[in-house]
Amino acid sequence: MPEHINILFHGIGTPARELEPGEQRYWISESSFAALLDDIVSWSVPVRLSFDDSNSSDVEIALPALLDRGLTAEFFVLAGRLGSAGSLGEPELRVLLSNGMSVGTHGMHHHPWRAMSPPAIHEELSLARDRIAAVTGRPVTRAACPLGRYDRTTLTGLRRLGYTTVFTSDRRPASPGAWLQPRFSVYDTDTPDSVRAAVQRSRRLPVRARNAAATLVKSWR
Repeated sequence: MPEHINILFHGIGTPARELEPGEQRYWISESSFAALLDDIVSWSVPVRLSFDDSNSSDVEIALPALLDRGLTAEFFVLAGRLGSAGSLGEPELRVLLSNGMSVGTHGMHHHPWRAMSPPAIHEELSLARDRIAAVTGRPVTRAACPLGRYDRTTLTGLRRLGYTTVFTSDRRPASPGAWLQPRFSVYDTDTPDSVRAAVQRSRRLPVRARNAAATLVKSWR
């Protein structure tokens, strides 16, 4: 089966909550988002879309734009932000599902999934999943690593807990059916041309080898 490309969005438009340090670079304008979607639908390679961080713009801006274009996406939710100002609440999760979207877990508190203590692993990987599942009424089997960070202990915990797919931010093409799925994050400076160029660059043999090596290092450290 051919490779596919996972494209990752975060916030769209004006943030309705206080952002974390460095988070602004992951927020894009509504016009940029529309332009990127319009370009992506023309790609010849299969593309899968996802959203991290539970921002209210997921429902207010992203969902209508996706539906207008006949697209679907997967939304990775922070259980600890449910119902907080500027973030998705329980009704919004149900709206996403009722419109054909998927919901996964992004953990509890947007902490890096690296060098976590056993209690933190339990909270981030198990309790967060259970809270989201209680809202959606569906099993949560897919996860996205906050800040793109993970290590062997985290991956072992995710496997032990029965997660079927884990998404990263490793910026390389993805293999269908692979348990670990890399994604390309979209930044505030991106355009359709720059995102397309990043994807094309990642498919060159030297870059592909370097990115694969980096993923291997993260998986075993």
